[in-house]
Amino acid sequence: MSNVIEQVHTQLFIDGQWVEGDSKETKEVINPATGEVIAKVAQAGEAETKRAIEAAEKAFPAWRDMELKDRVELLNKVADLLEENADYIAEVMTIEQGKPFKESQVESVGGADLFRWNAEESRRLYGELIPAPNDHKFEIVYQPIGVVGAITPWNFPAGMVTRKLAPALAAGNTIVLKPSGDTPLTALAIFEQFEAAGLPAGVVNLVMGSSEVIGKTMTDSDTVRKLTFTGSTPIGKELYKQSADTLKKISLELGGHAPFIVHSDADIDAAIEGLASAKFRNNGQVCVSPNRIFVHESIKDTFTKRLVEKVKTLKVGNGMDESSDIGPLIREDAIDKIQEQLDDATSKGAKILLGGERLTEGDYAKGTFYAPTVLDGVDRSMDIFYKETFGPVVPLISYKELDEVIEMANDTEFGLASYAFASSAKVIQEISRRLEYGMVGINATAISQPETPFGGVKHSGFGRENSHLGIKEYVIEKFVNTRFI
Repeated sequence: MSNVIEQVHTQLFIDGQWVEGDSKETKEVINPATGEVIAKVAQAGEAETKRAIEAAEKAFPAWRDMELKDRVELLNKVADLLEENADYIAEVMTIEQGKPFKESQVESVGGADLFRWNAEESRRLYGELIPAPNDHKFEIVYQPIGVVGAITPWNFPAGMVTRKLAPALAAGNTIVLKPSGDTPLTALAIFEQFEAAGLPAGVVNLVMGSSEVIGKTMTDSDTVRKLTFTGSTPIGKELYKQSADTLKKISLELGGHAPFIVHSDADIDAAIEGLASAKFRNNGQVCVSPNRIFVHESIKDTFTKRLVEKVKTLKVGNGMDESSDIGPLIREDAIDKIQEQLDDATSKGAKILLGGERLTEGDYAKGTFYAPTVLDGVDRSMDIFYKETFGPVVPLISYKELDEVIEMANDTEFGLASYAFASSAKVIQEISRRLEYGMVGINATAISQPETPFGGVKHSGFGRENSHLGIKEYVIEKFVNTRFI
């Protein structure tokens, strides 16, 4: 076990205290690069989750009514601690999740940026004045919604926690967080910074355990007035259904199946660099990862040759090895899913140009490593055209006309992220206007910043994170009609 892992708390955090679960049960946390058990974390059930909700409810009035400058100061202190301890959090993240340490560092520092940006944005929840009769004042004010339940995934165990908690806290809400059971240690390391910053007891609470039990406890609670979830579309739909009886405000950031269009006039080298960066980040285990690569037939051969050459240069290895570009997949079932899609595609005529196999020799033997893969000749008869691939596979699809590729790109139930590389202003305008996605990157793949909205349409969910829209997901709009008599 790494010494850094031994430093991390493994208990629940409820009402300002580190506590064991009532049952004393624990869950093992596995390093996907080595297969070893690195920690055992406490598990909560319905009772502990209810106590966390009660603690958040009790803490809410004082946190809501705290002078704004004092709340901002505390959140900036959190940001300072997240930045100061970014390498610690990053190392924990890499060991339990697998991504390269250099990626984990960027994610950790990004969490500090999110807290700083949202702390300042809380000063800009201005409200509105509406023209009214002379003896009246019509105004809209924004107020915190109350207790927020947050459920976060394993693929960005720091980024998703900070992306949800920073705006919720900045707006004056209190939190109960349920992190992924695969990567709870990163969330625990972040909560250590909350404690060190001096956030009042009950403002932030963390429970680990059965997703079904904890999720149901949150959705059944009338005290939890807002639920924010990032994860799969099926689970998001179930949480949406479960929240109906309590009429919660909901934000759902769900699955994606991003198209990546390379038009005939694109800068091929720039497109390949952008694709490799976006596709192989976190080993393709990203909701905004390019999953269907549409390349114009006139440049397809050149693009494919250069792409294969680029992918050959990527090194797969333990994320703690500085030379590694790609780490392991999170679990065995991730490999099974990739292999099923590749077997289906090749049985229907697709060809594997590179990779297409699990890595098992030497240092790869005990981990869940998979070779970066380039798959050519993909069409709509294949599962991979419609099913999200959470892994290092690049499926290539040829097209002739702009109308054709836009129609194919939109032929999915998902609508989170999309990308296109082109030079013509007219083509860029057409693509950006007609793609049915919440986010479009044109000649760029960096589509997530604190100041820009992040979210999807269709079965990719609704609500926005980041930007001025993100913090407004955590407030209610109150209309006040004042008559002067």
